[in-house]
Amino acid sequence: MDDLKKLIREVPDYPKPGILFYDLTTLLKDKRGFHELIDRFCSHYANHKIDVVVGIEARGFILAPALAYRLGAGFVPVRKPKKLPAKTARVSYALEYGTDTVQKGQCVLLCDDLLATGGTAAAAVELIRSLGGTVDGAAFAVELSFLHGRNKLQGLDVFSLMRYDK
Repeated sequence: MDDLKKLIREVPDYPKPGILFYDLTTLLKDKRGFHELIDRFCSHYANHKIDVVVGIEARGFILAPALAYRLGAGFVPVRKPKKLPAKTARVSYALEYGTDTVQKGQCVLLCDDLLATGGTAAAAVELIRSLGGTVDGAAFAVELSFLHGRNKLQGLDVFSLMRYDK
């Protein structure tokens, strides 16, 4: 995955001092890099029966629809409160997230750009399950493994294309 890592811009001290921000926009604007990213996700999930891909706001909104299209699935956004016009469900963790379109019995793939501490993804999994969905897996372009976010997603097929160990 080093070929894709080379396309990610690292921005020090953003959004606050001491944080190294992994900016995937430089990867996404590269036509070969973006295609390879989606192709690799699809290779991993090709034999899974996915009904919907849930993308977490905001960069998950970029990856999840492309992945859903290629897997023949629908796309569901998971957003912060009061960002959707219809009735929503919500779960509180560090933030609140909501969706109004995961149906009972659907097989769901969660997708976001980055797995850090795992709080956001864990809240989304809780929400999907509370609506009767079954979470098949969680797909991330980047995983900051030193933050141990994977531990909050026990029992799931957690798939990350690129890992940073520090």
